[in-house]
Amino acid sequence: MKLTPIFAALTGLCLIFGSEAWGAEPEKPNWLLGRAYKIPSQYTNQESGYFSIVEGHNGRVYVGAAKYGVDAYLIEFDPKTAAMTMVMDVHKVIGSDAKGFAAQAKLHTRNNVGASGKIYLGSKQGYPEKGEKRSDYPGGYVLTYDPATGKSEHFGIARPQHGIISVMPDEARGVAYVSTCSDERPVDHTHFMILDLKTKKYRDFGDMEHMYAFIVLDHLGRAYHPVRGGKVARYDPKADQLDKLDITVDGAAPDKTFTKDECILNWETSPDRKTLYAVEMSTNTLYSFDLTAEGKTIPGKKLGELLPSKKTDCRAMCVGPDGRVWAAVTDHAAPGGVLLHLVGWRPGDKAPRDFGPVGVANPDFTKFTDDNDKPLPWHHTMRKEKDGTLTPWVPMGVCASRDGGVYVMTIAPFTLLKFDADKVK
Repeated sequence: MKLTPIFAALTGLCLIFGSEAWGAEPEKPNWLLGRAYKIPSQYTNQESGYFSIVEGHNGRVYVGAAKYGVDAYLIEFDPKTAAMTMVMDVHKVIGSDAKGFAAQAKLHTRNNVGASGKIYLGSKQGYPEKGEKRSDYPGGYVLTYDPATGKSEHFGIARPQHGIISVMPDEARGVAYVSTCSDERPVDHTHFMILDLKTKKYRDFGDMEHMYAFIVLDHLGRAYHPVRGGKVARYDPKADQLDKLDITVDGAAPDKTFTKDECILNWETSPDRKTLYAVEMSTNTLYSFDLTAEGKTIPGKKLGELLPSKKTDCRAMCVGPDGRVWAAVTDHAAPGGVLLHLVGWRPGDKAPRDFGPVGVANPDFTKFTDDNDKPLPWHHTMRKEKDGTLTPWVPMGVCASRDGGVYVMTIAPFTLLKFDADKVK
């Protein structure tokens, strides 16, 4: 960060009078230290994954990995043994040996768990290289993995040339709701669909044109999908009816936070599915929406800034089994460089709470250089701070566990950070 002469002079005076005149120590970050676990590199070629993380009914954590041009994998993490096990090879499940842009390169969905304990997810396209066409990609698959039996199942291609960005099961009705993605810009074409889990047939509700859409269910079993321009599509299975609803924020029409084309919404419901919590990736504010409201408008309100007066990026938000909202947030204005914070909000809180900048409790959890002391590729988004703390700064997913702990997934290197319940009370 470039300092103006006046600001630099004031900073120098603060250091002189703050430290020498009064003997004060420079302020040190109050690190929130999590234990790091490296996700095996053979399941990714760019040390990355996306929103694809969830805790299963068995207490194990399921993470999707991306291997561009090759394949995608589901990894199971057992917190009792710290074992990482690959439990789904997508190409083996669907019977494919496609390479390049034709490969199923990512598990990018917000993973969800059905009442049966099955993990629901979907595969997605990567990025076309020189000489490749978008039409080379056949389309993404809806997939399930059953931890009880170790078996995986696929439900065919939902829509040709589209990947899968969201899968939300409603096993009681024998269906799952799906959002596809064309991955085009500036407008991503995202079809809201319903899948019959028995017949494996899809029904298309139309193009919602909203990138990175997450589908949620409310307490009445209605499914919600964001729509480009700030509306929300709601499908009522009882009435077999699709409505496009308006939203309000603090009694007024929404601003560009929700209406801009590049709106990327992290959203998830409370455990009783009566409240929807949302964070738009770049706007530093937590919102809630009342899903019990009557009529054609969903009322919402601001709950406060994630990091007050900061320029932030939030790519990871979830709601835990206890109703707490969690967000992994990057502060782009931190003096030493981009800094990751874990932020929480409990119903009744006046504002979100910053649990602190994230550090690694076990910095020797993986190697960052090869045998010749050269930096390993795709290991560049963890840095060592002046006090020796290792800190990551690109979070891609967050997951709250039943025991009160929180997991954050970071990339480059592809890492799972575990924060025990006593650290995030």
